Amino acid sequence: MHPPAVSLVEVGPRDGLQNESVLVGTDDKVAYIEALADAGLTRIEAVSFVHPRLVPQMADAEQVMARVPRRDGLSYIGLIVNERGLDRALDSGVDEVNVTVVATETFSQRNQGMTIAAALDSFAAISARAHTAGLRVTATVGASFGCPFEGEVSPDHVAAMVRRCAEAGADEIALADTIGVGVPADVRRLVEAVRAVTDLPLRFHFHNTRNTGYANALAAVEAGASALDASSGGIGGCPFAPAATGNIATEDLAYALRRSDIRTGVDLKQLTTAAAYIGERLGAPVPALLGKAGDFPS
Repeated sequence: MHPPAVSLVEVGPRDGLQNESVLVGTDDKVAYIEALADAGLTRIEAVSFVHPRLVPQMADAEQVMARVPRRDGLSYIGLIVNERGLDRALDSGVDEVNVTVVATETFSQRNQGMTIAAALDSFAAISARAHTAGLRVTATVGASFGCPFEGEVSPDHVAAMVRRCAEAGADEIALADTIGVGVPADVRRLVEAVRAVTDLPLRFHFHNTRNTGYANALAAVEAGASALDASSGGIGGCPFAPAATGNIATEDLAYALRRSDIRTGVDLKQLTTAAAYIGERLGAPVPALLGKAGDFPS
């Protein structure tokens, strides 16, 4: 049995744009975020607070947050990887922080410059400070389904990391298929392992690198996911993972969920408008298919 509704977390302004070669200006980012809010999305991962040298597309995070529309029920998320990022996030007025820890040592070093143990210790410190400031905290375990450098990742290993994050005060656990290698059977195995250590809300982040992202998202909902990440237009990826292209598209996912009688609260027409807008700024059509094929029934 699937739940009657699921929350969509829009990550296009962050995970979508961070892997694009075109640097989108602040004005266009703010207009894009406003269009996404107009589509009914209530949780938007708008920025990341990482060093501009590593992710130049996010260098204007403070300027974006200073200008985004503020509305009742609309929550802005900032992605961070260390306490310096938290300092910037707190100063910028985000409503939530998404803190990434990575499931393998090699990827953790490449993504964050620290060991898994150090990343988990850092998460505990960040979580305590963020809660003191009144922010919601998500722990995202990157490469939960597989690593581009070390290969297979054990669900029990991921569950052990989740346990540490839950004990450190996470409000939500996000499991990320950073390179898009998972299949629905992996989703079910991972949920079973994680549910043995926590009953926190589960959020999933899928990439469609191998054309399994949407099947995985539907499997996650069937397994009890409360939230799914998606990127309008299907833009983006991870700059630190080889070939990690293609977030699942918000509008394509919302269509599949609506046809499955699962409510998302979003407007498909407005979503395709937002995706077309950012595609024009990037200078290329977006990968999502709903804007090309149209809704059904029309």
